[in-house]
Amino acid sequence: MDKQALKQLLNTSRARIAPETHGLTRPTGPGRRTPGLSQHQIDQILNWSIGTYRHLEAGHNDNPTFDLLRGIARLFGYNEQEWTTLCRLARGESPPGPLYDTAGNAVPSAWDDVVKAVASPAYVTDASWNLLTCNAQFHALFDGGQAPANTMRWMLLDGRDQLTDWENAWAPFVMPQLDHALSLRPDDQVLSRIRDEVLADPVARSIYTAGGTSIHPDGDERPIRHAVEKQGWVTMCVAEPLAAPGSRFMVLIFRPGERRTTARPPMLEARSTG
Repeated sequence: MDKQALKQLLNTSRARIAPETHGLTRPTGPGRRTPGLSQHQIDQILNWSIGTYRHLEAGHNDNPTFDLLRGIARLFGYNEQEWTTLCRLARGESPPGPLYDTAGNAVPSAWDDVVKAVASPAYVTDASWNLLTCNAQFHALFDGGQAPANTMRWMLLDGRDQLTDWENAWAPFVMPQLDHALSLRPDDQVLSRIRDEVLADPVARSIYTAGGTSIHPDGDERPIRHAVEKQGWVTMCVAEPLAAPGSRFMVLIFRPGERRTTARPPMLEARSTG
């Protein structure tokens, strides 16, 4: 726990909230008063025993529960980045999931500019793998020059003719991603429908029920047929916009022809200064 940083974060956050917005009045009487909600008022609003919040802000709660932290984060109107910061300061670890169920449904519009500035095929999807934006190079991958509306559905159902050696090079690695996403978002209707379609398909079902552990494609290389450049490989580079947990920014570096090596590309590491 970083007690000083946590105290500063919480003190600043509660100072921004007027008690009147919660039907309360500002404390009166002697003593120094900070702007915004008092520590006692936070306990009132969240139905906690008196002193619960004061102990946290003072750094006396060395292992606050995620439920306690979630209540504070929502009261203070934190975004997903601030929620992660709170958990790391208070517990020394990242949160087990997003603050809001809607996290990952939208990303900052600046990502559209990022995608358009990339020379290789690039796109951004939300937490349900719905395509939010892509560049012309990504559209060019597909017959007809039109990218799919949902990339998960494309990889598991609609794109088998284009995804070379789909049963071995694609499906066993993508199926666990679908399963993992649904474990985190069991109420996601888009992904639930895709799973139902996968289970209704005999070939896809057998791969899905076999299970797997691969849930992150970053750095993977997979064979694909480019609509224009024909057979080749893509190196998949993925990142997650911090403001939208569950969304993803993908860059596909396409290389035509046969894959030159089966070895996994090396990792980039900073040079030692010692």
